Amino acid sequence: MPLDFTAIDFETANNSAASACSVGMVKVRDGRVVDSAYWLIKPPLGHDAFLEWNVRIHGIMAADVVDALLWSEQLPDLTAFAENDTLVAHNARFDMGVIDAASRASYIPTPSYDYLCSLQIARKTYHLDSYRLPSAAMAAGFEDFAHHNALADAQACAAIIVHAADRHGAASVRDLAELTGAKVGRIGSPVEQLDVASL
Repeated sequence: MPLDFTAIDFETANNSAASACSVGMVKVRDGRVVDSAYWLIKPPLGHDAFLEWNVRIHGIMAADVVDALLWSEQLPDLTAFAENDTLVAHNARFDMGVIDAASRASYIPTPSYDYLCSLQIARKTYHLDSYRLPSAAMAAGFEDFAHHNALADAQACAAIIVHAADRHGAASVRDLAELTGAKVGRIGSPVEQLDVASL
């Protein structure tokens, strides 16, 4: 199995996990970046207030997403880009939480994906004072990126996984997880994958 995955990063409008206001995605095939995508997103109603603290971090304001698609409208493009890949994110619990919370707030099913956390991988790969994304990315040779830009952060995350896989001699994301003792998680449970007899 080749080193194939999609790295993903979200920025949020406020402290609600459902308030996704931008997403960056990077597709990796056989250990090489082959495609990327970036979209602004209009957060679901009730989760769409832009707090000053969040705006200060990522620079996205309410006016920037006026013409953006709602989460429910943007999700098909997101899933089409990711295909059936394992998703990778730095502090993946946060980003997977965004997918789940934004989908629930939009009254649509949470898409089903396996995922791996590059923060866990970095902790098993490097000896650093901090494992925050800029520090871990620097250890992987990915420096001077625009932290808190969702696409730049996804690119940094992808760089960590590719570098770590090379360092550990891992041929795939699952190999890397096994070699480092990291857990491959899962979000979503589409109806078509449920045992119909148990419903």
